[in-house]
Amino acid sequence: MVKVRLENLTKRFGKVVAISKVNLTIRDGEFIVLLGPSGCGKTTTLRCIAGLEIPDEGKVFFGDQDVTLLPPKDRNVSMVFQSYAVWPHMSVFDNIAFPLKIKNVPESEVKKRVEWAAELLKIKELLNRYPHQLSGGQRQRVAVARAIVIEPAVLLMDEPLSNLDALLRVMMRSELKKLQRKIKVTTIYVTHDQVEAMTMADRIAVMNQGKIMQVGTSDEIYNKPSNLFVAGFIGSPRMNFFDATIAEKEDKILIEAQDFTIALEEKYRSILAEYLNKTVTVGIRPEHMYIEKHMIPTDIKPWKIKGKIDFVEPLGSDTILHVNTGSMLILVKVPGSYRAKIGEEVEVVLDLNQLHIFDKKSEKALF
Repeated sequence: MVKVRLENLTKRFGKVVAISKVNLTIRDGEFIVLLGPSGCGKTTTLRCIAGLEIPDEGKVFFGDQDVTLLPPKDRNVSMVFQSYAVWPHMSVFDNIAFPLKIKNVPESEVKKRVEWAAELLKIKELLNRYPHQLSGGQRQRVAVARAIVIEPAVLLMDEPLSNLDALLRVMMRSELKKLQRKIKVTTIYVTHDQVEAMTMADRIAVMNQGKIMQVGTSDEIYNKPSNLFVAGFIGSPRMNFFDATIAEKEDKILIEAQDFTIALEEKYRSILAEYLNKTVTVGIRPEHMYIEKHMIPTDIKPWKIKGKIDFVEPLGSDTILHVNTGSMLILVKVPGSYRAKIGEEVEVVLDLNQLHIFDKKSEKALF
C-alpha cells in the first residue's frame, strides 16, 4: 500500500489540453474514483499514474518517491482495463500467473499466489479452463486476479465493468469493493457511471474538461456540490435549474423567477447580500419536490408553485413527473404508486432547506 500524490499534473496532446494542473492526494489503502463524462481527462490521469503517459508538467509521487519519469515496470502498479485483455491461448491459471512468471517468481510461489488470487475472486474451479469457455463476468474476474496476484502497491482500474450486463455490474461492484477491503490496496478507479462511483468509492474526484471540480465522499458530492457542473452531473434524474433574481422587499430576501417568487429565511441574507438585484442559478433535486396533498414529509420547509403535468415517466418504484410552470419544465420524483395524468394541474411543494444557489458567472455554489 502507498499514498499517491499528484502535483499540478498537466498533459497535452498537440494543442489539446487533456488534463490541466491536477492536484490530488490518494490516501494509503483508499478506494478513490475518478468520475466524469467522456473526454474529461480521467483516463489520461490514470495513465500518468501508471507511467503509460509522461506528463508535460507536474509530478507523480508514490509516498515520498517521485515516480514521474519512472517506467511502469518499476512502479509496482497493476491495471485492469475495460477490455478483459486475457490471453486466449492460455488457461486461466497461466493468465493469472503470467505477471509472476515474467518476474521469475519460483514455481511453488506462483502456484500459491495464483490459488490465493483465484480464491479471492471465486474462480478457483476455473483454473484449468480457457477464456473462450468463460462468461464475460468470469473473464473480468480473471483480469482482476491477474492484477492483484503481484500484490501491487497501487491498483488502477479503467472502467472495468463497462462490458458487463446490468445485473452482473451490480454484483461485481460489491465484489470489487469487498476485495479491495480485504487486500487493502490503494485503488484508483475510473468510470463515467455515477452509480458505480457513489456505491464503491471512499471518495470521488469529479472531473470535467481536464480539471478536478470537487473531491469528497458520496454524501458530500451529492448533497453539497461545490459548483454547477457537479450539481448537474451527479443525480438521476438531474437537478432542476432555473435563473432567478435576488431581491429584497418588505425586509424579506426573495428569489424572483419568471413564473414564481420564493421567500428565503433570514439566515441567507448575509450570504446573498452582494447578489441583490443580480441573476443567480437556483437548483433543487427532483426528490426534494412533492405534489401537494400526497405524502409530504413533516420536516421540510415548504413553498408551493403551480404547474401542469406535461409528461409522465413510470419507473416502477418511482415516477418522474415533467411539470410545466409556464416558462420552464421541472422534474418531480414521486412514488410509483402516484397516479398522474397528463394535463393535470398540480401544486408542487419545494423543500426550501434543499435549495442550491450558484453564482451565474463563476458557477460556484453559494449554498
